[in-house]
Amino acid sequence: MSGYFLLRKGEFAYNKSTSTDSPWGAIKRLEKYDMGCVSTLYICFELLSGDPDFLVTYYETDRWYKAVQLIAAEGARNHGLLNIAPDDFFETQICIPKRIDEQRQIGAFFDRLDSLITLHQRKYCGVASWMLGVALVRLGSESDGAFGEMKHVLQHGIGFRG
Repeated sequence: MSGYFLLRKGEFAYNKSTSTDSPWGAIKRLEKYDMGCVSTLYICFELLSGDPDFLVTYYETDRWYKAVQLIAAEGARNHGLLNIAPDDFFETQICIPKRIDEQRQIGAFFDRLDSLITLHQRKYCGVASWMLGVALVRLGSESDGAFGEMKHVLQHGIGFRG
């Protein structure tokens, strides 16, 4: 299979394509599948020592952008793809605590924080949906004063000329 890299579960891939959300590309770890393949335009690597969950958390931040900015030459973008050589990428320095137990604690903290944020987002969406439902029920009842009048305006176009 030429033109592709085989990625194994737990390995990382750096997509050098830029976007609004990822101005310096994105680095992700293969987690859901045992193997996958990516274009040779990606830079693939594995973590030889340390906690990979910490590295996943680290690459979800923008803290690693500065190191990439230093190796991406001015005008190096080619149709949204950064021109970064693998050797240069692997020479970048990133901030990782030396002790693995500290890496695990930080990774676990942010994992719990992400779960908590997701839970509250779901709760908020549930409350917002409930409130919308209540408003729609109120709009559907003509005996509810202003809401009934609003329904009448919406149905009959009072005040608007076509």
